[in-house]
Amino acid sequence: MAEGQQKRAPLVSADTEACVDAVIERVGRDIVLGLPLGLGKPVLFANALYRRAQQDSTLNLHIVTAISMLAPRGASSLEKRFLDPFVQRLYGDVPELEYARDVVSRRLPDNVRVSEFFFKAGSFLGDRQQQQNYVCTNYTHAARDLLAMGVNVVGQMVSPHDDPEQPLVSLSCNPDLSLDLLPAFRERAEQGQPVALVAEFNRQLPYLGRDAEVPLSEFDLVLDHKASDHPLFPVPQMAVSLADHAIGFYASTLLRDGGTLQVGIGSLGAALVHSAILRHTRNDAWQALYRRIHVAGRQPAAVRDGGTGPFEQGLYGCSEMMVDGFAHLMKAGVLSREVYDHAGLQELVNAGELAPEVSLATLDTLRQAELIDSPLRARDVQWLQRYGVLHEDVVFKGGRLVVRDYTLEPDLDSDEARTRLADLALGDRLRGGVVMHGGFYLGPADFYQALRELTPQQRERICMTSVNYINHLYDHTFGNQRLKAAQRRDSRFINSAMMYTLGGAAISDGLEDGRVVSGVGGQYNFVAMAHELPGARSILTLRSTRTSAGQTVSNIVFSYGHCTIPRHLRDLVVTEYGIADLRGRSDQEVYLEMIRIADARFQPELLKQAKKAGKVAADVELPEAWRQNTPEALKAAFTPEGGENLFPAFPFGCDFTDEELVLGKALKHLKAATASRRGKLATLWQALKASESQPALQPLLERMGLESPTSWREKLDQRLLILGLTQTGAVSALETKTS
Repeated sequence: MAEGQQKRAPLVSADTEACVDAVIERVGRDIVLGLPLGLGKPVLFANALYRRAQQDSTLNLHIVTAISMLAPRGASSLEKRFLDPFVQRLYGDVPELEYARDVVSRRLPDNVRVSEFFFKAGSFLGDRQQQQNYVCTNYTHAARDLLAMGVNVVGQMVSPHDDPEQPLVSLSCNPDLSLDLLPAFRERAEQGQPVALVAEFNRQLPYLGRDAEVPLSEFDLVLDHKASDHPLFPVPQMAVSLADHAIGFYASTLLRDGGTLQVGIGSLGAALVHSAILRHTRNDAWQALYRRIHVAGRQPAAVRDGGTGPFEQGLYGCSEMMVDGFAHLMKAGVLSREVYDHAGLQELVNAGELAPEVSLATLDTLRQAELIDSPLRARDVQWLQRYGVLHEDVVFKGGRLVVRDYTLEPDLDSDEARTRLADLALGDRLRGGVVMHGGFYLGPADFYQALRELTPQQRERICMTSVNYINHLYDHTFGNQRLKAAQRRDSRFINSAMMYTLGGAAISDGLEDGRVVSGVGGQYNFVAMAHELPGARSILTLRSTRTSAGQTVSNIVFSYGHCTIPRHLRDLVVTEYGIADLRGRSDQEVYLEMIRIADARFQPELLKQAKKAGKVAADVELPEAWRQNTPEALKAAFTPEGGENLFPAFPFGCDFTDEELVLGKALKHLKAATASRRGKLATLWQALKASESQPALQPLLERMGLESPTSWREKLDQRLLILGLTQTGAVSALETKTS
């Protein structure tokens, strides 16, 4: 937009149908709709536009987005009995994305197509249409690719400013791509291309400022129906297994005080956050485990690149996704290292030459670094006020400083002027610092509530911004490479993988037959950035094994026909059995490092394959210490008999009731037991022989609606449930509790 050119006020309406009409009038009947990843989708507008396309086959609608969240639905009758009350409790007031439900149900009309560049993990493995429509791209390239796909409408849920007189909105949960799409759309509009930017107000969405705060005039249309404000889609906390906790603990040993943290969603991220907080708040207990599992002797990377003490300097978060764990880290005092949006200032802070407390020495240091002059100029005063070195009452007028009724000389070489500056003009502490840069957020309901309850001062320490600022080092509107490098000292980029090869390649997003599990997202960018930043490390975490068709298989494999992270970017890999340091190592060393952190049951075969390929010398034998990589040894190390349990299954709360946790464990056991045809038949036979209902189980059966089965299906479900509860120890536990 030309300088001085005024933007028109957007059309504001409370009617979704009117908004749809206005969009069609602006862009025509061929609509490519871009929607934010995850939470920020304007559900009411998206549903209205989708329903219009259902009703009108002449309207062509292509929806381009990522992670279209839906409340879970059970596949079996037992799962439905378990999930339906839970879903009603958590999602009863959250409107459903109708196009997303029809994608899952395969009911999309012919004139509607949905393309995603990141799936909820595993959600579309069996869906040929969505596999064909998937767009493979790095997160940082998503905005570019959306524009290349012809997106002509962008819709986003936004939070309106508390003051109706302020024409501002917050992109809140999703400035990630929008901050780059907004100017691109404006440029297209100026070139005469028909485009539409649609904002949907939701006052339940936390208002976050800084980069996420934009003028309302950025949008063409605004849907504002206050009565339709709805709760945000919650993602319940996942159970954290003992293996997850072990991985999280090892990862926490790699964090350096005063460093930078990026972490992803899920139980592995939660485990890392829990162990980081444990290290900070209960360091004696954390260090006792550190010694018990011989980290210093067996994990040299932790000694060289990590730390063992509390986070006195604190960590700074720089993560495409602000998971709820960052809120817990902030509350615990771990996420407390502030970074500033000026490279020179940040470099002085990093070097320890600039303390948070403001004094005359602050001015001297800034002058020596040639960031300010003496005598101070008007622009120096403005800059110093911005960062809290001078307080807001100071006015530069006629070459002098005016503070209320006093006039001061701005000469830093004058003793008298310095004394008066110290007495009248200096602030108390540096301000404007940020402890968290995030691109989007998604999490449990209590996380959203915590964001809503932040004080203005706490809110200012969080900057939701463009993913292109966060995920790589190239210059961007919000900061150049020098600034990013200064902020991101001692970075630890922690992401999860599904599998890892002995040669050092990570498999995180898809299978070797081409099917997509999730997406690349930002993982490649963070791994690459770790190799560019001084002192940075990429840490890929994975469980050493998984269950497939009822069998335990290794997630560390000799080779695989697909990779997400190529082997030349190998760095640190963490399983529940330790840390493999692969950077700069020879292939034989890399192969052996990966075998060292594999489950002992699979080490002999992996070593045999490595020897056969000539990657490991023929005389190499498995050390006895490696053979201790067993679930039993892991349990003994992390939960010693009679010792305190430092690693709960739900360290940050749980949306399930105690009864639901017991039932969920039983159902998960049954699902694993019936994964194969043979297992299914054996389980059914055992269920038919299972004893009748026992009094101790009555509350659990009532929760599932199976206390008085009448039909053949209900009776079988009851027997299966009793079997699952018996085999997972629930029956004996309940009997002990009631006796």
